[in-house]
Amino acid sequence: MGPLPKRKVSRRRRGNRRSHDSLVPPHLVKCEECDNYKPSHQVCPHCGTYKGTEVIAIEDEE
Repeated sequence: MGPLPKRKVSRRRRGNRRSHDSLVPPHLVKCEECDNYKPSHQVCPHCGTYKGTEVIAIEDEE
């Protein structure tokens, strides 16, 4: 048999170990042009602008 723990790990020690495992929601900001939410410091996927200038052309799917 391999090595086994000598004592039960307490809830506090288990919780302290898992304290960094939680998921965090992505940080989103409003686009200046179209007011949709987008990741900060990235081109808006809805209108294709970054810092007020058009970077990529987005075609409407209508």
